[in-house]
Amino acid sequence: MHFSKISCTLTLLFCVLYATVSAQITTEQYLEQQATDLNTLSRFDQKNAKIIAFGAFHGSAKTEDAEILLLQAIVKDQALQYYFPETDYSIAFYFNEYLKTGDEVLLQDLVIQYGIRVPQERAIAVFEKWKKIKIINDALPRKRKITVLGADPIVSYKYAYRHIVALAKKETGSWKMMEQLKATIRTDTTDYSPYYESFAKKELQAFVADYDKNSIAYAESITNPKSFQYLMELLQQSFEKGGREKQIFTNYLKLATQYKLNDKLQFFRYGFAHLLKVREGNAVSFLAQLIASGKYTKNEIVSITGYLTQSEVLWDDIYDPEGHYVKSTTEGDFGIGDADNEYFKGIENLKKSKVSDLTLFKVNAPNSPYAIPDCSDLIEIITIPAVDGPSYKSQVTTDFIDYALLISNSKANQSIYTLKKK
Repeated sequence: MHFSKISCTLTLLFCVLYATVSAQITTEQYLEQQATDLNTLSRFDQKNAKIIAFGAFHGSAKTEDAEILLLQAIVKDQALQYYFPETDYSIAFYFNEYLKTGDEVLLQDLVIQYGIRVPQERAIAVFEKWKKIKIINDALPRKRKITVLGADPIVSYKYAYRHIVALAKKETGSWKMMEQLKATIRTDTTDYSPYYESFAKKELQAFVADYDKNSIAYAESITNPKSFQYLMELLQQSFEKGGREKQIFTNYLKLATQYKLNDKLQFFRYGFAHLLKVREGNAVSFLAQLIASGKYTKNEIVSITGYLTQSEVLWDDIYDPEGHYVKSTTEGDFGIGDADNEYFKGIENLKKSKVSDLTLFKVNAPNSPYAIPDCSDLIEIITIPAVDGPSYKSQVTTDFIDYALLISNSKANQSIYTLKKK
């Protein structure tokens, strides 16, 4: 009798193990099942999502096409209310102005200013992308219009100046420091850099100090006190040193309170490294901070990371000694994550299973090989010769991302400076 019980137990254990092994499919088989042509994606319904985030290595034109296709699919079923490009609060404020007015002179300059933070996206493809976002937004009902927000630390003071003035009443004659800002805006040669002690930085330091001392007196001249106060905090942040990723997180939490974002669907367009949902070595991305802090659960954030193959990226804009644009350089090997001596581990599996130039793969479906212990495919970068990098022990790919998008045969972005000035 005792032997019979042991025999039955062993048989049951064997059956469980056999079923587990049998259920496990190869990575190639899995990807074939999970591959979708993004060009034909009609819907991207993520019912539990609060944030959908997308990005890739910067500088390739088809990444912008992919973003538009994703946005079109998302808005069919869901009320996408907030859009976060990789920029600051004031530049985002004026992207909203473009969406309302269609002013392409403004848009061209916004792309240039935005590109100070992301030079490889200071590009015509980004300019054209925003025109398509406007078309999407124009077609939405009034109550579903998209609002652009920016959580990044200040990129340039140019639109911060204009934003300050826009948040004040037209008549501010008794506010001398405000009148000085208006005079600076009228000067075409102003240096708006926040990265050293520029004229604009010094003037804004004086403005913030004056406002802090006299905020009660100036209150009646401000049309939107919450936004104005937040902008003052951003300016103060720009005067101090701090880690960018932490600043994005801090700024976002303030925006989440101000705009009541907790129950609103948001779309983030950021670079690859910002989109990882858990710590990678010593690097803790913005999304990882949101999850670790308890602001959102892992399932409330959908991360879509792009991978380039047989593609090129804009690398550098070249200027003459006077600062005028001369030309751009591109890369099509090193710098895209698919070179012989520098590539994403496991990218070959995506390439074998692609169904179009923009193939979307669901990484975290049931029975995913990307959830097998110590799988670092699509996250770890292999270099030859090898260099020290993060350890991925006890981590799996599905900890980091939810979808992978293979972008094939993409041309490099073309610099916005090659576009005739509007």
